[in-house]
Amino acid sequence: MVNCDTQEEIDYYWEKLSAVPEAEQCGWLKDKYGVSWQIVPKEMDEMMSKGTPEQIARVTQAFLKIKKFDLGELQKAYKD
Repeated sequence: MVNCDTQEEIDYYWEKLSAVPEAEQCGWLKDKYGVSWQIVPKEMDEMMSKGTPEQIARVTQAFLKIKKFDLGELQKAYKD
């Protein structure tokens, strides 16, 4: 797992590590050696541990639909 502070950091690791596009889902990717990695915003840990049940459900629904985590989308789902 790679914990990232910013979207730029998420994008950087995603670009450097992802080698199997069909393996990408919910922040997971595979590198050229077949090793799986999850590229995760650090802020997501707080959202999932301190959020209300409704906030957690919205964040979960948001990330289940995406391949690479979009910190802005997760923040929006948490706040809405």
